Amino acid sequence: MRVVALAEMLPALADGAGLMAAIERAFIGYSAGKAVVPPVGELTFEDPPGDVHIKYGYIRGQQHYVIKVASSFYDNPRKGLPSSDGLMLVSRVDTGQLEAVLADGGHLTNVRTAVAGALAARALANPHPRRIGIVGTGIQARLQLRYHLPVTGCRDVVVWGRNADACAAYKAEMEAEGFTVAIAPDIDTLASECDLIVTTTPSTKALLLAAHARAGMHITAVGADTAEKRELDPYLLLRADQVICDSRSQCATRGDTAHAQRELGFDVGQLPELGDILAGKAAGRRTPRDVTICDLTGVAVQDVAIASFVLERLARHA
Repeated sequence: MRVVALAEMLPALADGAGLMAAIERAFIGYSAGKAVVPPVGELTFEDPPGDVHIKYGYIRGQQHYVIKVASSFYDNPRKGLPSSDGLMLVSRVDTGQLEAVLADGGHLTNVRTAVAGALAARALANPHPRRIGIVGTGIQARLQLRYHLPVTGCRDVVVWGRNADACAAYKAEMEAEGFTVAIAPDIDTLASECDLIVTTTPSTKALLLAAHARAGMHITAVGADTAEKRELDPYLLLRADQVICDSRSQCATRGDTAHAQRELGFDVGQLPELGDILAGKAAGRRTPRDVTICDLTGVAVQDVAIASFVLERLARHA
């Protein structure tokens, strides 16, 4: 059994195109019924606020199953600590033996979430968006922008966050990477100026409303990964021409689509999954004027894919 530190994994993650292809295959396999993914295990905390997710599963025909533990404690940055932590346990499907502990500190979870956001944009957004809107200023707000760049080519960004200092720090960091970042005074401004928006917050109150929808807009929501969190008003989902999810079973109980189902009778069971769109089995954007939404709650096959990808790359260079 091998313990792999994050520093050892980073060179493998530099192959962004290879990683995106691996996670795309995982979504397609999941939606084709080739994965075994039990319900999410979850711990939630109020003081200080935080949550811990336990996600696990395997894809039939592949070598490993993965058990992932990932935490997010939202007051940690005030203490000089990263908000995310965690690890992945990788075992062989044929023997059950533990092959590796990926001590990634939650980084692999953050990366696979950002890759999923980029895949959603590739599948659903209009090509060559004029400006990307980022709601939130944390780790995911940074990673989403980095992984969207190869897909969209867009470097013009509008960001909104509740904390002015965090917005300023985000602007400085991303502009040092070659982006042009404007800080929006409010959500209304961001929505009016951007045709691709990614929400990355742990909000429990809707941030984007039905009135914010504009022709041609695409929204990917990645922050609402529990039953309590929400970033999109349920009426916004009714306003959309196409809503997709990463997992119908998960999105029936968590995420923005779950709120719409509980409050408005929105039928999550009829939604296409991201894997269906990527496989060409379901239509994504039908016209340039469509309003499209993708609700991402995070599926264990993403963890299986990124863990296997890292181990394969490490074995090549052993």
